[in-house]
Amino acid sequence: MKSFLNDKILPAIMAFVNTKAMQSLKNGLLYAMPMMMIGAIFLLIANFPIPAFTEWLAEAGITPVLNQANDCTFAIIAIIGAIGIAYTYVKNEGYAGLPAGVISLCCFLILQPSAIVAEDGSTAGVILKAWTGGKGMIGAIVCGLLVGWIYTIFMKKNITIKMPAGVPEGVSNAFVALIPGAVIIISTTIIYAIFKIALDTTPIEWIYSVLQMPLQGMTDSFGGVILMGLAIPFFWFFGIHGSTIIGDGIMGPMLLANTADNQAILNQGLQLTLANGGHIVTKQFLDQFMTVTGSGITIGLIVYMAFFAKSKQLKQIGKLGLAPSFFNVNEPVLFGTPVVLNPVLVVPFMLMPVISGVIQYFAIYFGLCPMYGGILVPWTCPAIISGFLVGGWRTALLQAFILVLSFFVYLPFIRALDTRYDKQEKEAVK
Repeated sequence: MKSFLNDKILPAIMAFVNTKAMQSLKNGLLYAMPMMMIGAIFLLIANFPIPAFTEWLAEAGITPVLNQANDCTFAIIAIIGAIGIAYTYVKNEGYAGLPAGVISLCCFLILQPSAIVAEDGSTAGVILKAWTGGKGMIGAIVCGLLVGWIYTIFMKKNITIKMPAGVPEGVSNAFVALIPGAVIIISTTIIYAIFKIALDTTPIEWIYSVLQMPLQGMTDSFGGVILMGLAIPFFWFFGIHGSTIIGDGIMGPMLLANTADNQAILNQGLQLTLANGGHIVTKQFLDQFMTVTGSGITIGLIVYMAFFAKSKQLKQIGKLGLAPSFFNVNEPVLFGTPVVLNPVLVVPFMLMPVISGVIQYFAIYFGLCPMYGGILVPWTCPAIISGFLVGGWRTALLQAFILVLSFFVYLPFIRALDTRYDKQEKEAVK
């Protein structure tokens, strides 16, 4: 079985993971994460779960200031993504990435609406934050990948302006980007003209309606929860970082878009409900329930090994993994137990995230727990604390229940493995 997995399955998975597009998407979007976390801090302060405090902020005029900081960090994640993806793509090919990132930004802005009609009938040129945040995420990804790919072709074919030796690097890079930049910008403008004149819309609006909305709908569904719950531990079973591939790469943009959409509903003064277009499955849904204490929600496994295991090997690994698990790091346990390529533990390892996701989905659906707005916490934030910060005491309580449940889900499987290891250790002593 291990030979089949290593020779057949693993190479196919790694070939997909290591594609230029996947690497650029995964690493390019990481540039948006710090700004999202910083923006979430301002949002958390503005919406702190103490009414007297938030009322004082509003009366003192501080709330609009906090919202401004959030709007200029969290609400521009698509802009950062468009720059970061193109930059990463070109940099990975061995060329200066910043010119490609700037070109991608320009293209991203060309593809979206750029004017609003005031009450008096006049028009004003604007950059709409509606498209710089979650709604523009797929458009940003398309821009970043296409610009990175086309720009790299120009570089490889040497279709650039070469400056003499001794010209400053910044000046040289600017002229190198001139020809590919001109071709890409002109092509993007032609695409915009076709959509605007023939279809009376913009490319970014078309992408949102045709591509992003269906993808967000698939992600924000019961089936999407099951798929996400199975996919992350599936990759980890082969020793591949499933959270990075699925949570940050494939499904990450949609989860972030769902989070941004939810916050946009709140910003309009509406209640965050399904009736108002709220999303159940968001970035917090994944981080605080489906990968809490690490992929596979292994806290139950670790507690058993640390306090109840008979095997000295498992007990020692459990003790070593206990502290990191509080901060959602469980690699020592995944590789030390091991969980990776372990047919005994693969069942609870893949089952627990699904169980947690299903429970959380219906808890939010039936109103037992609130939907998530734009408040994000670092993925290392300890469980229960993270639940309280993103969703209040009800979410923290549900999180605590999931952690306890994980012990009983893992119990029969780790007990069987513990018995086997204990027997082997005793036989080795004889």
